[in-house]
Amino acid sequence: MGVATAPSAPVAPSAPAPPCAPYGPGRAHWLRVARDVADDLATDAVAREQAGKVPFDEVARLREAGLLTLLAPAGAGGGGADWPTAYAVVREIGAADGAIGQLLGGHYFLSWSAGSLAEPALAAPMVRRSTAGQWCWGGDLTGREPLPTLTGTAGGQVLTGRQGYATGVLVADRLAVRAVRAGTGEAVAVVVDPARSGVRTGDGPGTFGQRLAAGGSVEFDAVTVADDEVLGTLPSDEDAQSPAAALASPVGRLVSAHLLLGMAEGVLSEAREYSRAGHAPRPPAWPAGSLHDPQVLASYGELTLLTRSASALTGQALEALRDGLGRGEALTHDEHAEISVLVALAETAASRAAQESTTRALDIVGPRSASAPLGLDRFWRNARTHTLYEPVTHRLRDVGDYFLNGAHPPFGPSPA
Repeated sequence: MGVATAPSAPVAPSAPAPPCAPYGPGRAHWLRVARDVADDLATDAVAREQAGKVPFDEVARLREAGLLTLLAPAGAGGGGADWPTAYAVVREIGAADGAIGQLLGGHYFLSWSAGSLAEPALAAPMVRRSTAGQWCWGGDLTGREPLPTLTGTAGGQVLTGRQGYATGVLVADRLAVRAVRAGTGEAVAVVVDPARSGVRTGDGPGTFGQRLAAGGSVEFDAVTVADDEVLGTLPSDEDAQSPAAALASPVGRLVSAHLLLGMAEGVLSEAREYSRAGHAPRPPAWPAGSLHDPQVLASYGELTLLTRSASALTGQALEALRDGLGRGEALTHDEHAEISVLVALAETAASRAAQESTTRALDIVGPRSASAPLGLDRFWRNARTHTLYEPVTHRLRDVGDYFLNGAHPPFGPSPA
C-alpha cells in the first residue's frame, strides 16, 4: 500500500505558513495514515534492515505522510494531535519497523521538548519554522556523559564538545542537545542546525539491531549559536523542578513502552501469518508442530497474555499521564510519583513482552526462522538492542521503594 497523503501540502521552509484551522484532522485520520505508512514500510522491511543504509528514504515517507508534524499545533500548520495519538502512531510504525518507530518517537519527544522548554516568544517562531520545513529532530537532552560547552565570546556564543550517541542524528534537520555554560556550569537546551559549519556527525558503534534508527555521534567545533537557539535552562537537580515540568521524563519513557509493544505485536503478527500460510511450526523439541499442536497454541496464548497485559498497564499509565499533563502546575508531588510508578510498570512490562515475544516467536516458527530472507530475527535484534540502551531493572527498584517505603521516584532518569 502506498504512503498516505498528508492533510495539506508541505510548505517550503522559506515561505510563510498558510492560515490553518485551529483543530487537526483527528485521531482516526492519523491512525489510518500510520497504518498505511506501516503497511508500506513492511513491504520491504527485511531488505531495508539487512542493507542498513541511512534511512533518508524512510524519513521522506514519514514526511510525505505528514507524520513529522503530527504533534505541532494545527494553528501553526501541524497535525494538532495529542500524545495519546502520537504514542499510537509510534506503536503502529514500530510493529512494522522498530528502528523507524524509534526514530519517529525520538523526533516527537525532542520536537515537543524544544517547544516546551523555550519561552513563548522563542517557542512559537521555532514551532512555525519546524512545521513549515517539516524538520526531523535528533539529539539527546538527558546528558549522561561529559556535555558540550556553550561559551560566550565577543562575537556571540559558540558550542564546543561532543555528544557520544543519539537517535536520529544522521538524518536530522535540527539537533536538540544538552550543554553547559562555561564558567557557571548551568545546563541549557540548545538547538543546532547540523548543516552549520563546525558540526560533524558520524556513525555510532555498529549495533546488531536498530540499524535504521540513524543513531550516531555529533562533534561541535566552535559552532556559532544564536541567542534564539538557546531554549532555556535545564534543571540540574530534583529540587529545581516542579512536578509538572518533571513529567517530561515519563512522557519520554512511554514512547519507549509503546515502541516495545509495537515490536511485540509485530513479531507475533508475522509469526501468525507465517503459520497460517501453511508453514507448520516445527520447534525441534515438539514432535507435531501443527497449528493445532497444544504446545504451539499454549505458546501463542502465553505471548498474547504477556503483550495484552503490558498493553493494559500502558493504557493505565497513559490515562494517568494525560490527567497529569492536564493539571499543569497544579500537579502535586504525590500525583507525580503515582504517574511515574505507573509508567515504570508499563515500561517494564512492555520490555518483558517484547523480549519474550521476539525470542519465543523464533522457537514457534522453528529452524525456518533462521532464514535470512524471512527476517524474523530483526525483531529480536531490534528489541534487544533497544532494551540494552533503555534498561528497566532500576525501574523496578523505584516501584519497590515506592510500594514498601513510600519513596517518590526521582524526577529525572534513574541511575542504572
